[in-house]
Amino acid sequence: MKTYLQTSTNKRYQNVSEEKLDGATYTPSILADFLAAKIIDIVKQRDFSSPIKILDPAVGDGQLLISLLRSFKDIEKFNLEIYGFDTNSHALEIAKDKIKQEFPKIICHFWNENFLEFVSPQLDNYRTLNLFEPVFDQSYDVVIANPPYVRTQIMGGLQAQKIAKQFDLSGRVDIYYAFILGIASILHPQGIAGIITSNRFMTVKSGVSVRKAILNNFNIRHVWDLGDTKLFSAAVLPAVLLVEGRNTLKENFTAFTSIYETKNPAQEFADNPIEAISKQGNIKISDGRSFLVQHGELNSNINNGGIWSITTAKIDSWLKTVESHTWATFRDIGDIRVGVKTCADKVFIRSDWQKISEVEKPELLKLLTTHHIARQFKPVETEQPKQILYPHEVIEGHRNAVDISLYPRSKAYLEVYRTQLEDRKYVINAGRKWYEIWVPQDPSAWQYPKLVFRDISEKPTFWIDLSGSVINGDCYWLMSKNPQNIDLLWLAVAVANSTFIENFYDYRFHNKLYAGRRRFMTQYVEHFPIPNPQSYIGRAIIQKAKDIYNLIPSLEADITWRELDSMIWESFGLAIEETSR
Repeated sequence: MKTYLQTSTNKRYQNVSEEKLDGATYTPSILADFLAAKIIDIVKQRDFSSPIKILDPAVGDGQLLISLLRSFKDIEKFNLEIYGFDTNSHALEIAKDKIKQEFPKIICHFWNENFLEFVSPQLDNYRTLNLFEPVFDQSYDVVIANPPYVRTQIMGGLQAQKIAKQFDLSGRVDIYYAFILGIASILHPQGIAGIITSNRFMTVKSGVSVRKAILNNFNIRHVWDLGDTKLFSAAVLPAVLLVEGRNTLKENFTAFTSIYETKNPAQEFADNPIEAISKQGNIKISDGRSFLVQHGELNSNINNGGIWSITTAKIDSWLKTVESHTWATFRDIGDIRVGVKTCADKVFIRSDWQKISEVEKPELLKLLTTHHIARQFKPVETEQPKQILYPHEVIEGHRNAVDISLYPRSKAYLEVYRTQLEDRKYVINAGRKWYEIWVPQDPSAWQYPKLVFRDISEKPTFWIDLSGSVINGDCYWLMSKNPQNIDLLWLAVAVANSTFIENFYDYRFHNKLYAGRRRFMTQYVEHFPIPNPQSYIGRAIIQKAKDIYNLIPSLEADITWRELDSMIWESFGLAIEETSR
């Protein structure tokens, strides 16, 4: 389906494609047919009054409605009325013509309007008279939808604030959050809705409010996390929600199905990913890809920020065993922060400072760690390390911009770029100096040992920084609450690089991107467990982590790592499991 929304964008996103700006994502017929079939299975069990009102809030080319109508095998026996919105008049006309041609007797009401503008007044229990003509009924028996995906950064600040206020959302909202809440407001209390959306809302912090709203406003029948199946041409990892109105019989069990690409050997075969999700285990499809298909129950993790994931008897037992052997978590060691953000990297960050003569080289240069030197346990050494001009210091416990007049070479260098730096209006408007870094973090922390890690990677990549470097914004970092005792950092780096933590991540958070890549960010890593550092195995793990650091790179380091990996599993009361490592 496709819909277009009026958006205002900031300068950074002026070159974003029209499709991305509008959140345009056409639904492939194979997915539309799948969703339609799931909806009809439930519709057949309902006794809806005539006519059955069907709504698509983002009609686009009409594929979802066509698939749904085709699923009514003997359509003449049903009295159906179709309703739809889309802000793209051309797409709407195409959809109308296609439906009329295949289903000439179906009554269609299509409006070239924004669905969110229609439902917003209803959320406050009132309606604007003559908002549309004719006046709509306020509830629909069946809703089928693929809302647009437009994130805060792309839609623009004012538009995002307006939508957040209208729909009581917070954080970096996405348009489809509002669509889901809008659907809740117009779905008949005993109605059924099938919604195709991005799976991001299930795991990101900004999705907390919409996750809560879904749990409060719907009975959820089934969630399908379609992961990296690449069903869409756009780079979106889709999910499907099958939900009912709150007046339907509440199920104690909410089914959850997930499918993600795997390197493990296939056990069965299927033609395509949609056929594969009816099976279980490692399934190979006709194009050669293999997927792990799991069926279980929705775990909404109420005590873990509301992250949604799949749980099975095996997963539940596994995590309980880990919990019983957990001494603390990474957030107990220290706060996890993202690195510095300059918003002018070409000015502040370079790897060729040595080309500047010593009499002109800025005094405020510091070594910089970026993801380019990422490696497990120990960073990669480079002949030309990056350095950052870092104009911040701590005075009497408070972070401040340095007095640039005290550093004449740094001042002369920055003056060359003053116009560019002053163009960062948000820095000036925040009462900051024109030469400051936008997010400098704590200048006093850089001198201490730190645990550093990449955000996105297939395998966990955590290492210890002993160089006193500044950490760049493409990495996260953690400093011990007691910087004089860093044994907990060595314990953490051992756990974080283990095959155990891959399983823990997948069982606890179940958030993967394309090609099996994971997001290692604060909201996940802070929950990583560590065993007791004072136990015999805890002390042994710490020592082996130090040994590996000192042995890298060597064959002996690899052998020691395998020994350490086995110890990590043992420390959590588990036998080591096979992985695709």
